[in-house]
Amino acid sequence: MSTNEIAVTYEPFKEIVIMEKTRFNGPEEIARFTSVIAGGKLAGLYWVDGVVFLYFPLTASTAVVAKELLEKRKVYWTFVGYAMMPKYMQIIETKEKMIVPVVEITSDPILKSVAQWLKEQKE
Repeated sequence: MSTNEIAVTYEPFKEIVIMEKTRFNGPEEIARFTSVIAGGKLAGLYWVDGVVFLYFPLTASTAVVAKELLEKRKVYWTFVGYAMMPKYMQIIETKEKMIVPVVEITSDPILKSVAQWLKEQKE
């Protein structure tokens, strides 16, 4: 390999550890939550295979977390909020006129796995 060539590899996460999860009663409820925690700033949600959700990853700012990420390809999400939303909508508007954008990202295999896991949760 010459010095001008760069090797590109793909090594997806092997595990996502969700530390806390909340199932909301519907899209409007999670949109309201998202808008409130964002302090009125524009914040969005993800939609994958009938599930709308948001997540907060634990940053790799400590040696322990960085080691888990690099050696075990394991990440931690401190919180996942989700609701069932069978049909994709580009925005969710609450009765208070809060508008929250929704990104359809079904093509992401990792988030697709997360959505499937969320669908299987009873609470």
